[in-house]
Amino acid sequence: MTAHDDRWLLRTDTTTYAVTLGGDGRWAELAAWGPHGAEDGPSPLERSRRTHFITPADTAPAEYIPYGLRPFTGADLIASRPGGDRGSWWRFTGAAQDQDRALRLEFTDDLLGLRTTLHYRTVPGTDVVLRWTELTCTGETEVRLERFDSAAVNVPVQGGARLTYLAGQWSQEFQLKDVRLERGRFETESTQGSAGHAYHPWLAIQDAAAPAEGATPTYGIALEWSGNWRITADAEPGGSVRVRAGRVPHEGAVRLAPGATLVTPRLACAFSPDGLGGLARVWHRYERHLTGARIDRPRKVLYNSWEATGFDVDAAGQLELARTAAELGAELFVVDDGWFTGRPDDRGGLGDWDPDPAEFPGGFDRFVEDVRALGLDFGLWVEPEGISPRSGLYAEHPEWVYRIDGRPATLVRNQLLLDLGREDVQDFVTGTLDRLLDSHAVSYLKWDMNRPPTERGRPGHPAGPDPELHDLDAAHVAGYLRVLDHLRTAHPHVTVEGCAGGGARVEHATLARTDVVWPSDNTAPLDRLRIQYGYLHAHAPHTMSSWVTDAPGIFDPRPRSLAFRFVSSLTGVLGIGADIRRWTPEQRAEAARWIARYKEIRDVVHHGEVHLLGSPEDPTCGIQYEEPGSARLVVAAWNTGPLDGAPLVPGRAARLRLRGLRPDAVYADTATGIRYSGAHLLHSGLPFAWTAERDAELTVLARQ
Repeated sequence: MTAHDDRWLLRTDTTTYAVTLGGDGRWAELAAWGPHGAEDGPSPLERSRRTHFITPADTAPAEYIPYGLRPFTGADLIASRPGGDRGSWWRFTGAAQDQDRALRLEFTDDLLGLRTTLHYRTVPGTDVVLRWTELTCTGETEVRLERFDSAAVNVPVQGGARLTYLAGQWSQEFQLKDVRLERGRFETESTQGSAGHAYHPWLAIQDAAAPAEGATPTYGIALEWSGNWRITADAEPGGSVRVRAGRVPHEGAVRLAPGATLVTPRLACAFSPDGLGGLARVWHRYERHLTGARIDRPRKVLYNSWEATGFDVDAAGQLELARTAAELGAELFVVDDGWFTGRPDDRGGLGDWDPDPAEFPGGFDRFVEDVRALGLDFGLWVEPEGISPRSGLYAEHPEWVYRIDGRPATLVRNQLLLDLGREDVQDFVTGTLDRLLDSHAVSYLKWDMNRPPTERGRPGHPAGPDPELHDLDAAHVAGYLRVLDHLRTAHPHVTVEGCAGGGARVEHATLARTDVVWPSDNTAPLDRLRIQYGYLHAHAPHTMSSWVTDAPGIFDPRPRSLAFRFVSSLTGVLGIGADIRRWTPEQRAEAARWIARYKEIRDVVHHGEVHLLGSPEDPTCGIQYEEPGSARLVVAAWNTGPLDGAPLVPGRAARLRLRGLRPDAVYADTATGIRYSGAHLLHSGLPFAWTAERDAELTVLARQ
């Protein structure tokens, strides 16, 4: 047991997380978090125990602490008996540690009747520490929980903090933003029943005065939760920043019955000494761990028919697209929305998941086999949580929809939302998906969610009239994850794509159960480059589905070449969504070349170490992927500057300085044979001679 007295150490691959007891044993505190050896010496969070107008607990770098002990500067737990005063005054009642990989700390409030257990666990092969909390009602009276965060993270910043976060809106997700916090509070959240488009349950913390990249200690958190969430960062007395994260009950509070235990979502805590880019690589390794053995399954080149046909789905038109896609080198054909009965537009059909016989006159199975005969796998779009008021399912089960008695229902995209927290609804969804996957040769499933819950009630349910007993948000998340877990177990051969009107449901609980996710409905070239730049700071390339389409820019309308779109899309999981029937022979030939190149380098993209080279705000930016073992480097680069392609200095090529190379090694361009020393690539950079016709390039370098 790596502990002495009241101090415990947790070790990841290259970092140490040290916890001790503070406040005369009344709470746990962070003592050190950083590279191995950072625990040897005085804690950077050490402070004077003298306080004025606040309590010692309000200045402590507490790992988790209740309102009562910490009344002023922000508590992680707010609990009470129904009708009683808020607050908990607990005592430390025990610890258990498994080597230096797992830790449990227990605190008990006998008067309130609540036991709180703090859990820590390291993740092998990563620099991630997982934290979560268990709350158990030990008394004879239920406990009311208003706030129950997963954990708190303390960061000893100097001169204020720079908080980097991901913000946006529908079609503009994952925009990388930062704010300087010297005093006060910064808070982001989603109450849309998902991670949401506007903010992402992810945060990075650095010293405000330090550079964002390079040798800069950088801390990060990410909440594993598919429902409502909140992240709060406080610049506290004494100079440190304390970050709290957890789920938010829709009802405002949850009642914990005697003997019951509530388990909070896991909070992944990461550290890198190498800035935001280093932190991104920590998250990428962690998400490859979450994917497990499925990481070795090649991400196939997808063609999706939505951009070409919309709701106008019929066998003849889809087969025409499938033939062309196969000629280009696609490996998978996915029929999007519009394939089922009652779905000529978005006003009907959801819930009635049967192929429309009018659109597949030869039978749906014959259509699927015709697609597969082209050498393509077959996939379908579904929206299991959606229901149309005109559907047969709604006529049969109106009680399955979220609603509040006596109140009007809000239609979003002309649909309502099923209460997936109900077991009968979960059974319907699993039964429907089993039928589709067992009856037809479907090997790819795109799960979409195109509306958040609005009138979120469950009248007449056996749980009774008290909404605090429902905990509807948590129940929906549990139902969603139960269905995904069933898919993974019952249909392990099926590739699952997660989507929620774009990137509204991207977090670790979903990523652990899907193969890819859809970051945004915006596929315009420069818009998408910015979306993917932010996405890759938090998530791994093998999870990022990205399509080549004909979409014009929404936020940045400047045109870009077909090559630009392909190079952008093959930095994740390549897909095509354009109406390829309209492409010229020259465009099709170019597309076939790019698809062939993607197949050659996708293992490097999906398994390699990533370095983000500049940003889309720079005239030239890129992404570098290094194959495990460093045999190959893949560099994707784009000209985001003037439309005429002119370099900043006339006649001089733009250059991207590569990172992480051996200066004494030699790297050869596999296309041109040009050889570079590692020192040259690190110091002078890889050259790109942009022109009006050449605004993107993919370079593969082999180490000699």
